[in-house]
Amino acid sequence: MLSLMGYGMIVVFMILIMTKKLSALVALIIIPIIFALLAGFGGEMGEMMIEGLKKVAPTAIMVIFAILYFSTMFDTGLFDPIIRFFLRIINGDPVKAVMCSAVLAAMVSLDGDGSTTYMICVTAMLPLFKRIRLDPLALTCVVFLSGSITNLLPWGGPLARVAASLKVESSDLFIPLIPTMVCGFVGVLVLSWYIGIRERRRLGKLSINTNGYGSVTEDDAESYLPAINEINEELRRPKLFWLNAGLTLLLMGSLVMELLPLSVLFMVAFALALLINYPHIDAQRQRIAAHAPAALNQTSIFLAAGIFAGILSGTGMVTAMSASLLDVLPDSWGPYLAPITALISLPGTFFMSNDAFYYGVLPVLAEAAKVYGIDPVEIGRASLVGQPIHLLSPLVASTYLLVGLAGVEFSDHQKYTFKWAFLLCMIFLASGLLLGLYPLYSPAG
Repeated sequence: MLSLMGYGMIVVFMILIMTKKLSALVALIIIPIIFALLAGFGGEMGEMMIEGLKKVAPTAIMVIFAILYFSTMFDTGLFDPIIRFFLRIINGDPVKAVMCSAVLAAMVSLDGDGSTTYMICVTAMLPLFKRIRLDPLALTCVVFLSGSITNLLPWGGPLARVAASLKVESSDLFIPLIPTMVCGFVGVLVLSWYIGIRERRRLGKLSINTNGYGSVTEDDAESYLPAINEINEELRRPKLFWLNAGLTLLLMGSLVMELLPLSVLFMVAFALALLINYPHIDAQRQRIAAHAPAALNQTSIFLAAGIFAGILSGTGMVTAMSASLLDVLPDSWGPYLAPITALISLPGTFFMSNDAFYYGVLPVLAEAAKVYGIDPVEIGRASLVGQPIHLLSPLVASTYLLVGLAGVEFSDHQKYTFKWAFLLCMIFLASGLLLGLYPLYSPAG
């Protein structure tokens, strides 16, 4: 009975958010409460929800201050010199243009917000792509793939959802994933080089540079950055560039070394960033107010997920569902649930939203895997393999922004990028298997 209630809750949740009858935030709160009442857990429900909220609170705090920190760094102009440098060194070479676009996207997407990445990268690079007659689909492809890698950072949506759904520490998921992400980024750089070579052959580098299309001066670089030069210029702190860069590098190093909990590190870093760049109280309040909506939109989902996960776990539904899954799962498949989860994540996150897959399907897979001695963290890492494919889904709003800014059709972007996104997923899977992040077999199996 509990397993049927659990499956029913997940199916209703998926249908409502995928048909856009309810927002994910509302569905994550209301649906589990209704099913808990129907299952007769009204008296214990409040305690279950509080337990769930306690588990996700550190993740929610980390996301809030990560968004505030990186948004503040963008305000200060930390990335402006890097963008200008890229534009100057490209000098009409398609290979450099495509590869620099990939690197720029990886840097800009450190805030975990795909929309910000697309706006900055396309605004900066598209005029140059048009000037040297490069295919804009090459730009959308490499920016998209680079962003899909840094989207796996702890303050990005997917990993934070996994941490909230499985009630595990973000650092336990993220730190072992770093080598896999590095492998993925190397793969994107190789792909960028290949696409650039293909574009160079199509256009001919010599003709580009000799017909006046390729030379990029300092003034050209400035003219390509209207979003940087015209918006909030008074917020820029060019004299503090090296101090801000040093603070960011120190923060990244501290995150990897786990000197303090991730949420605490971002709180301290954000406080220092405000103190250094905007010492006046009014300016600090303005920066917080400017970026609070983005932080609230993200963290409200994670807190709501705490209620969903708390009820799903506290009522015993997830245990009953995993038992029913084990009944139909061939015994020979059980020890391989981690790589199976990785493969399921490709179509799973494409046809479902991240909320539906990570809050609905993943807890059941993780609970079933426990029988074979597979840790939920390993299932969580495996579930992130399909993210490059997920971002090509028509359910992802930010991708429409990308193609709209670049002036290309969504379907053309899908056709151009899909095979490379699938290849990137396979790089994630292969490197993760080699590193033992999602083992092929369980010691208990």
